Amino acid sequence: MHTATHGRLPDERVQVRSSIPFFLVHLSPLALFFTGISRTAVVLFIATYTVRMFFITAGYHRYFAHRSYKTSRVFQFILAFGGTMAVQKGPLWWAGNHRLHHRYSDTEADLHSPIKGFWWSHMGWILSEKSSPTPTEVISDFAKYPEIRFVNEKDWIGPVTLAAFCALVGGWSGLVLGFFVSTVALWHATFLVNSLAHVMGRRRFVTNDTSRNSAIIAALTMGEGWHNNHHHYPASARQGFYWWEYDVSYYVLRALAAVRVVHAVKVPNAKALENARLRDGAFDVGMFRSHLEQAATAVVASRDSAAHLMTDGRVAIADRAGAAREGLEAMMEGTLVRADEVAKLTRRPGVATAVE
Repeated sequence: MHTATHGRLPDERVQVRSSIPFFLVHLSPLALFFTGISRTAVVLFIATYTVRMFFITAGYHRYFAHRSYKTSRVFQFILAFGGTMAVQKGPLWWAGNHRLHHRYSDTEADLHSPIKGFWWSHMGWILSEKSSPTPTEVISDFAKYPEIRFVNEKDWIGPVTLAAFCALVGGWSGLVLGFFVSTVALWHATFLVNSLAHVMGRRRFVTNDTSRNSAIIAALTMGEGWHNNHHHYPASARQGFYWWEYDVSYYVLRALAAVRVVHAVKVPNAKALENARLRDGAFDVGMFRSHLEQAATAVVASRDSAAHLMTDGRVAIADRAGAAREGLEAMMEGTLVRADEVAKLTRRPGVATAVE
């Protein structure tokens, strides 16, 4: 087991030079003091934020990453090109990395797990060399389309096109507010799903990670805030499982299905809705692992601190810290192996076993 540390490997450090444009865009709101804010610019801000959020949530995420519905090759291309306008790189890069996130969620292999800190999970990972390559090996089902590969490689065309449109329609104010400020807002709303949705909110289902449901994040992201629901049943195009869990992206998909633009829209069945619910005594292996990882991190920090202070005859201090760490790791491995068996003793009769 690899315990979490906050030290950064060489490929996890921010690439300062290539990250300069990212940070400069965050200064764009200052330009509004010179351009002013027109009514057209406000309309552009709302429109570009909403439409691009849909392309990310329903396109990059629910379609390319999880194949939660089917569509034509033409609309597939529209989803890909529209997603690039959000300035979050190409569809193959985005969806491929997201598939890896689900495969290794909240472990050392997870590209943006909060176990490496809030900053890292929110945006640090995007600015690092580690996230640069497109993981084509896990997204080969869409990488086979030449037009999708083109959009992924030329992901600058969409943003430039949108920026030109905003400038043409709204002038300088429209460009600043409708494109740049909207992009910053879009970035951080999306990033919250990777960061805050793993540390804030409620858990309904047992998952191998720390995903939570958050109504606030759902409101900002057109339904992506029901993150624990999503990690429980990733194939679903509907992430708000109940009527009170608003999921605007799903509502739009249902409308598109009604006019046959999309079809085979996946939703959770009755069994999925009742499986592995915490209220029924299912063992919450994700949170259990998280707490043990934090304990192991504390032991590692203690060991490193002891090694730093070690002089002459203090070798025994580091030895004891190392032995404590190894013992804790062994305990964690054994406990997790037996976790589900222990949980069975606390479940009510007839309740399905946890989905892990």
